[in-house]
Order: sequence, then structure tokens, then C-alpha cells
Amino acid sequence: MRFPVGAGSLSVWRILTSLVIAGLALWIGRMAGAAVQSRIRSASRLNPSMAGLLGQTTSIVFMLIAIVFALQTLGVNLAALTIFSGALGVGVGFGLQSIFSNFISGIIILFEKTVKVGDFIELQSGVTGLVNEINIRSTLITTNDNVDILVPNEEFIKAQVINWTLRDARRRTHIKFGVAYGTDKETVRVAGMEAAAEVPWTLENMGPRMPQVWLTGFGDSSLDFELVVWLTEEAVKKPAKVTADYNWALHSALERHGIEIPFPQQDLHLKSSEALRVRVETAGSADDARLQTEKAPEE
Repeated sequence: MRFPVGAGSLSVWRILTSLVIAGLALWIGRMAGAAVQSRIRSASRLNPSMAGLLGQTTSIVFMLIAIVFALQTLGVNLAALTIFSGALGVGVGFGLQSIFSNFISGIIILFEKTVKVGDFIELQSGVTGLVNEINIRSTLITTNDNVDILVPNEEFIKAQVINWTLRDARRRTHIKFGVAYGTDKETVRVAGMEAAAEVPWTLENMGPRMPQVWLTGFGDSSLDFELVVWLTEEAVKKPAKVTADYNWALHSALERHGIEIPFPQQDLHLKSSEALRVRVETAGSADDARLQTEKAPEE
């Protein structure tokens, strides 16, 4: 059976053959991409991100070949599509500009090796998490709340990126707290050092990276201190948990030493030298009580 198409015709056999060839090429492309990705991942010199990118690129190449084979099997003159594809390419180019930008950004990321699978990063947009995959268009980041976020690759090029594990994962953290005026500073230091010793995130180093307690300012209601601690490599990937643990330990240590954590307060100074008298008026019930302040009569 044949179907007329323009000046020619297509047979059912040709249509089925082209579909089989296209499907076979797509399947081969998918399998070849997976094989390339698996082989590259087994190589010690290449990282998983590069393996994933090469595997996806291989799959795309085979898919394009499958489309060409299918069109040729159908008898489509590819040379006749040159003019049409040129005009279409301009419009498609604008639409694919963002995709192409993300693709190039992904290649730059992989070759610069500033962001790798397994790194803990913080983006300018506020996204913080572990890099799980670097793909052609986007990068998969998993937050500490187990939320998967797909971030376009170009964001790593155009905006600021903090890589907490690029070279040395050990970092220093500052835990701010305040105590009441009149508190002995040495007692505060002892309490802070005890709190640092109780938290397992503290780096065990008695040299220049040992914990410290700094007096950083004189606030409106408190003496302002900071507990300065160097953290272990595991702590860098859990910033919220680390801060919560140190706050908990600090509060317990301050309570043990009887150190007061003050509430915000203000002092009121009256410039008038005249005495004031306070009078409470009641009208029927306690709920109707009114408090009045007036000048006391001169004696």
C-alpha cells in the first residue's frame, strides 16, 4: 500500500522501516551514552561530572543520527531542507540561546573544576546544599532538608558562588551571645570554653585553631561576646545544626555558672526636679481603676 506525498509516494514498508531504524538508533544512543558514562566513571582520572556530560552528549549525537537516518529512509531530500533550516535556525537560535548558554557554562564548570560532585556550595540566590549532578543544562543540588533543586549552569558563571569544600573544608564559625553588665569576663570565657569542648563539631587542635571567646562590643542591654570555634570537615555541610548545637551548649554553660542573659531594657531619666505623686482612682470596680500622675504640691 502506498500513500501519495506531493509529487511522490510513500509505502507502508518504508514508513515502518524508518520507524524501526529511528527506534533502534535511539536505543543504541541511550545504551552507548550509558556505557560511555560507566567507563569514564571507572577511570580514576576523570570525575563523575565529566562522565555524565560525555554520556549525555553521546546520547544526543546518536539521537541526531537516528533522525537523519529516519528522514533518509522516508525519502526526504535533506539538501532541499537547507534553505528552510537556515531560516528556521535563526528563530530556533534565539529560543535555544539560554540552553546553549547553560551548556557552555556546564563545560566551563567541569574543566575549571571549581565546582565538583560532592561539594557543599552556597549560591548568591540563597540556595545551599550538596552538588549531586552536573548535567548539560543544569546542576542538581540537594539541600540539608533533602530538597532537590535544579540550578541553571549559567548561574554558576554569572553570580557569586561560595564553595565551602573547594580546598580545605575546615572553617571557623562565630557564635554571638550577650551577658548582663557586671558579669565577670573571665567567668564568661570559662563558660564559653566549656561549651566549645562539649560540642563534637569543635576541631581538636590546641594550637592557633583552639576555641576563643571574644568581647566584641558594649550593647544597650548586654556585654556582647562571640564564641569563635574552628569546625571539623563534617560540620561545614550542616551549618544550621552546628549553630543550634553551640547555642544549646552555651546556654547550658552560662546557666551552670549563674551568668544572666539579659532582656532588652532602657533607662528612663526624668529631668524635672519637682516631685511626682501617683494617685489611683477607682470607679465602681477594679476594672475601672485609672492611674494618674500629677505634680505634688509644694510644701
